[in-house]
Amino acid sequence: MARQRTCDGIVRRDFLKAGVVGTTALNLASYLRWSSAGQVRSNAKAQSAIFINLQGGPSHMDTFDLKPQSSTDYRGEFQPIQTAVPGIEICEHLPNLAKNMDKFLILRGVTHTLAAHELGTEFINTGNRPIPSLQFPGYGAVVSKERPGPAELPPNVAIPNSKQSPGYLGVQYASLQTNNTPTPGLPYAVRGLSLSDGLTVKDVERRQHLLQDLDQTFRGFEQNSQLLQGLDRFSEQAYSMITSPRSREAFDVSRESESYREKFGKTPFGQSCLLATRLVESGVRFVTISQPGWDTHAENWTKLKENQLPPFDEGLAALLQGLSEKGLLDSTVVFVSGEFGRTPKINTERGGRDHYPRCMFMLLAGGGIQGGRVLGASNENATEPLEKGFKPEDVAASFYHALGIDHRHEYHTASGRPVMIIRDGQVLPELFA
Repeated sequence: MARQRTCDGIVRRDFLKAGVVGTTALNLASYLRWSSAGQVRSNAKAQSAIFINLQGGPSHMDTFDLKPQSSTDYRGEFQPIQTAVPGIEICEHLPNLAKNMDKFLILRGVTHTLAAHELGTEFINTGNRPIPSLQFPGYGAVVSKERPGPAELPPNVAIPNSKQSPGYLGVQYASLQTNNTPTPGLPYAVRGLSLSDGLTVKDVERRQHLLQDLDQTFRGFEQNSQLLQGLDRFSEQAYSMITSPRSREAFDVSRESESYREKFGKTPFGQSCLLATRLVESGVRFVTISQPGWDTHAENWTKLKENQLPPFDEGLAALLQGLSEKGLLDSTVVFVSGEFGRTPKINTERGGRDHYPRCMFMLLAGGGIQGGRVLGASNENATEPLEKGFKPEDVAASFYHALGIDHRHEYHTASGRPVMIIRDGQVLPELFA
């Protein structure tokens, strides 16, 4: 199992146990359970969402908030370039995104106070500041609950994994994690959806009869167990997903034209973006893409220039172009963020930048959000917002708003505790101006 550790020792696994599904219908079934639609606005533009998690915390000063006039203690090695929108500049190593600036919006001066990877990630992936007494659900879990899609498709897919938890909503809303990314020129299979190792549809049908017997056995215990509750219901949907050609074809990126695939490149991140566009087009409601490697305490500019920025630039630009070409950008909201920014003042001993939540960037596109703009600003050295800045809770509330989900809607935990989807946030109307 591939792993990656950040500086605080947190293991970035290539899958999370809560979201793992196996090759058997029973394991896949334990992941699935649909709920009736909740507080959804019928006039919402966005029907689906793609969340891109930049694991480790990308430097705002070396990407989307450069300060070329600041002192050498702060100014990085990269130069700004003009984008397709006059007056907006971004890093010279993001040329493809510069050409597509009209399709997305930059938020500068996003700010919070959690400088540890785990806490910052939980905050940004839920829109709620972490508290010890409650685990909040990630965006994918909420969208799965509020916007159920076609029964034969998973509502919430993570490529290759996700740091989002279903929280108090329960494991039935966890993401289906692919655990890998497509490789150009090779067939792509997702464990739990693809029939492999000699498994046939008839085998799955026989297991379905076994599941029906198990449902009868456990029926008397359902009222006392969240895990067993509704087993018959979501086992039927697991069966539908495995036996449905639509589900398997949704993950088959080889069905895209060669000219469409080429723009995404051959990197894992680019291929993840390619798969995300296909999943959304097929009807999947929520897709998470994770790109690790942004924890650049040392050799910041070398790592960004050689490892991080080229695939990110190529993949995200292709994703925005691809959604636009398919007519899906208006109906898909895209949200890009790390858990925090990095210190504006350079760590000269290591040639890097350290954790810095007081000032960071986020990118938003689609779903009624007007692109080609920069909202907010940081001060002369990018150490803090120029004015009050943006709170992660407000961005999260706006993200849900684009999907027609009322962030003030209350859920109830297993103990009956009422909790709003976003406890402390307000929609930012300027995003939709």
